[in-house]
Amino acid sequence: MNSSYLDILPPDLTKFIIVALYALIIGLSQRKMYLKKEEVPYFGSDRTFTLIGILGYVLYVLSPESMGVFLAGGGCLTVFLALNYAYKMFYIKHTGLTSIIIALITYCLAPIVYTKDLWVSILVVVSVLILTEMKSMFINFTKKINDLEFINLAKFFIISGVILPVLPKTEIIDGVSLTPYNIWLSTVVISGISYVSYLLKKYVFKDAGIIVTGILGGVYSSTATCIILAKKAREVKDNQSQYVAAIYCAIAMMYVKFMILMGIFNFELLCKYWSIFVIMALFTGAVAMFFYYKLRKGVGEGDKIEEEEDDKNPLEFKVALIFASLFIAFTLITHYTLVYFGDNGLRTLSILVGVSDINPFLINLFQSQYDVTESLLVMSAFQAIISNNVVKMIYGIFFSNKVLLKPLVVGFSLIFVVNIFLLFIIL
Repeated sequence: MNSSYLDILPPDLTKFIIVALYALIIGLSQRKMYLKKEEVPYFGSDRTFTLIGILGYVLYVLSPESMGVFLAGGGCLTVFLALNYAYKMFYIKHTGLTSIIIALITYCLAPIVYTKDLWVSILVVVSVLILTEMKSMFINFTKKINDLEFINLAKFFIISGVILPVLPKTEIIDGVSLTPYNIWLSTVVISGISYVSYLLKKYVFKDAGIIVTGILGGVYSSTATCIILAKKAREVKDNQSQYVAAIYCAIAMMYVKFMILMGIFNFELLCKYWSIFVIMALFTGAVAMFFYYKLRKGVGEGDKIEEEEDDKNPLEFKVALIFASLFIAFTLITHYTLVYFGDNGLRTLSILVGVSDINPFLINLFQSQYDVTESLLVMSAFQAIISNNVVKMIYGIFFSNKVLLKPLVVGFSLIFVVNIFLLFIIL
């Protein structure tokens, strides 16, 4: 323990106080749980858990080297807890193990306090308290989750933790930085980021407001989010402020997403050019706030959006296969463009790819080792982003039936100007 203010007391006394305090706090949380469900008698409460913590302390300090006395005491406590569990199971028909597991953790506090830093013991106690209080939240959350989500999550663990490590890192085509490993790694990373946003949007913030929809949707798919918001804005007659703001929030989160991807695949490049992404994200967020307050006409804060259920789960095989195919295609196109057309060809290509999904193109730029300068890589990335933003603006105008024509043209024009200005100044 490195806390100097605790050195006033004898070390053993300090640790005894800490163990007893931790055990008391855990016991108080158990008493609270008991009061919530009086029909089920839980194992012990504040005094019981405090005494268990003190018992663990006493038996540990008697033989800290061999820990024989401590382990024997733990064995006796485990037998006693097993008898308590058997009684609850056969006579009370209750099979919960939570309080028993917490009692064993409380017994083990003394060795943790003695052998580890203070933050470790605090982390253990805080985790116990949080998990104890979140039982009902976990139950409600799992009821909302589709059964297939757990299967999809298992698939993700397989493709990221089993398949990815065994893939070869040898080039498929000589001279082209394209390997089975980096193809699959790109697919896993983009699917993982999108999947987190997908879960948050579908289960945690399912009934959230329009602005939150734009923020989460920007991480999942900014283009799809812009289209959905534009369609919904067409149905609103009096006010579209939240829809316009949400579209720009999605664009802002797109810059954050690409900054994360750059950090994953090329951290050195991120350290050098992170400021451009941050400035663009903040500026786009400011544009969102401007239009939200400028166009707002008494729209309630609690307004919600019923999203179209057309988002594909990013862990679906078809989605992953399409992304992998696009990544291979963009890698080959980029390589041969540089071979035959040089730097100017890459600049032109980055503008053209903006009409499609730019994620595979940007990841390819970030992780591939082309014989070009870092400034050209970043410039090509931002040219693709600018081109893709033009497509989003057109989609927004078209799908909103020109209802959002003025705010989208003005807002995107400001974003284009700042984006181009930063490229010329910084690069």
